[in-house]
Amino acid sequence: MTASTSIRIDQALYDQARTEALAEHRTIAGQVEYWAKVGRAALDNPDLPVSFIAESLASMAEPREEATPFVPRSRRE
Repeated sequence: MTASTSIRIDQALYDQARTEALAEHRTIAGQVEYWAKVGRAALDNPDLPVSFIAESLASMAEPREEATPFVPRSRRE
């Protein structure tokens, strides 16, 4: 079980998180955590596009057994 802490955030940010959470099938807390992870990674990697960072985090969260193996173009027939 992970620990949790209550924080106060602006109502507008909460409402945005609720809307996005519904669309992305996350909890509101999960949406805010996702935004925090993407934001932290973006600050740590300012030369990378945010969309690349978000897609990379999503792919890292996928179970390995569901991953598609990489096949270089030179080997495709």
